[in-house]
Amino acid sequence: MIDQSLMHPIPDRRFKFGCHPEIACFTVCCAKLSLVLTPYDVLRLKNRLQLPSKIFLDRYTTSYVDENYGAPLVKLKMNEDEHRQCPFVSREGCTVYEDRPGACRMYPVGRAASKIPGWDKTGEYYFLVKEAHCLGFNEQRGWTIEEWIEDQGLAEYNTMNDLFLDITAGIPAKRLKSLSDKQLGMFHMACYNLDEFRKFLFSTTFLERFDLEPQLIDRLRTDETELIRFSCRWLRFALFGEKTMAARADLSPQTALPNR
Repeated sequence: MIDQSLMHPIPDRRFKFGCHPEIACFTVCCAKLSLVLTPYDVLRLKNRLQLPSKIFLDRYTTSYVDENYGAPLVKLKMNEDEHRQCPFVSREGCTVYEDRPGACRMYPVGRAASKIPGWDKTGEYYFLVKEAHCLGFNEQRGWTIEEWIEDQGLAEYNTMNDLFLDITAGIPAKRLKSLSDKQLGMFHMACYNLDEFRKFLFSTTFLERFDLEPQLIDRLRTDETELIRFSCRWLRFALFGEKTMAARADLSPQTALPNR
């Protein structure tokens, strides 16, 4: 959660900022973070490190249930030293830069996104996060929000992260908080452990119970981005009873869980 005193409006959606190795505060912002990772962040990072989902999650994240909204989330573990730096930062900068999390790409811009039930489009509001240590605002490079999004490669991240937002912010907190431990486990697996979720689809009776297009089944075997998209559809059906999928024989969410 961002300290609201650090949040500043962006007049005309224009601002000045620069970050580079020659700036005195370089990588200072990469420490003592409470950085929540989205499913797409986890996908990009675990593939960058060439790790199975479970090993990445065990080694680099901490899982918890958000007490305000009830959703299972994962945070990136900081190094256990006095500086508590990000495990992926070096003196030269970010070692996973091309696959860094969406929040890191966005900084120092903040994006407040909301999802109103029944609305297709996600609402968004952009602001600047001005921390005392950051000298980047003294740089003279000018940006618009649109230029920043393009330069930082944020479009795909925002698109994929909004699928997750549709659940965590689009489903009333009361319903999320009512999920059982078993349902929370399903939620966590489908969002973050894509290797296990793929096994769930192809090593159980799942495909016998749902009408899926052959082309989609083929994509789910190899395309992990498609897996995330599908996992969000599945969770909305299985946990919240939404008609996002076609079950055979009119199975209800309560009876549609495959037998292992």
